[in-house]
Amino acid sequence: MGRRGTGTTETGSGTARRSPPTERVVQVLDHLVARPGVRFGLSELARELDLSKPTCLGILTALTDAGYLIRDPVDKTYGLGPALIVAGRAAQRGFASGPVAHRHLASLADEFGAVCSASAVVGDRIAVLDVVGGRGAASAARVGEVYPFAPPVGLMYVLWDTDERVEQWLRREPTLPVAVDRDDLWRIVTECRRAGYLAEALTPGGRRLYALMAGVVAHDLAPEMREMLAELVASPGERVLLPGAFAAGERRAVNLVAAPAYDPDGHQSLVLTLHLEREVDAVEVERCGTALVAVADAITTDLGGRRPLGRSGVAGSGC
Repeated sequence: MGRRGTGTTETGSGTARRSPPTERVVQVLDHLVARPGVRFGLSELARELDLSKPTCLGILTALTDAGYLIRDPVDKTYGLGPALIVAGRAAQRGFASGPVAHRHLASLADEFGAVCSASAVVGDRIAVLDVVGGRGAASAARVGEVYPFAPPVGLMYVLWDTDERVEQWLRREPTLPVAVDRDDLWRIVTECRRAGYLAEALTPGGRRLYALMAGVVAHDLAPEMREMLAELVASPGERVLLPGAFAAGERRAVNLVAAPAYDPDGHQSLVLTLHLEREVDAVEVERCGTALVAVADAITTDLGGRRPLGRSGVAGSGC
């Protein structure tokens, strides 16, 4: 790659060391990506990349185990693997959907004087892909933020998909040790599918917790810290505002309203979010939800997607 041994480079905090082992991994991937359809043996790759055979073998083994490469068991050659297809499609979806979502969300942000965002599950994380607007809630979301995609975080990213997608999410190792009331959760799923959108309210402590979780892999936290954070997390039933949650004339603090956009196969591809961050009544929540669903449908159409069968704002058997 011509960059090994260059030492350090400037960053915003001064200097940051390069990582030669990481650069060698990138070197291997770049070499194979530049030669699609060609397979290489260990000795050939090590020679062409000027790597020792043990080093090259270690890289190839790790990438093969992760699915980024495949190894032919007969001739012992290596080629590009299926995990790269998944990664490429995820990146393509994010870049392709960005301008489309941005255009639609900009008008919505202006209408409600609020931040709007588009986010999606990329790999095993939730990633914020676009943020529009900035009045009143500039810190509601930031492009590039990532969050764990595992209970109790991420229900809205499978809520409008199939029951099996919801179950797959529930089976993921929990981000924090929080018990999920399945009956309560499926009641939320049913009601939100019927409405077409979700409204959510978090306590100030809950909002700070989710802000702190941005970029954090909770599984790496000490057990004591995970248990402490779990005590601060509200269950879906406590933070999702279902129809009937408001008393007549009551105003409540609502953090966000969310709705899905779909891909050509009828699966959720994006979650569009209107970050209200203010007190509203039931009428205002419904107005926001209706407008957001219309925007989500327009984005779905522009991206060549479609609503799943039986999902026209009212729960159907296709759920």
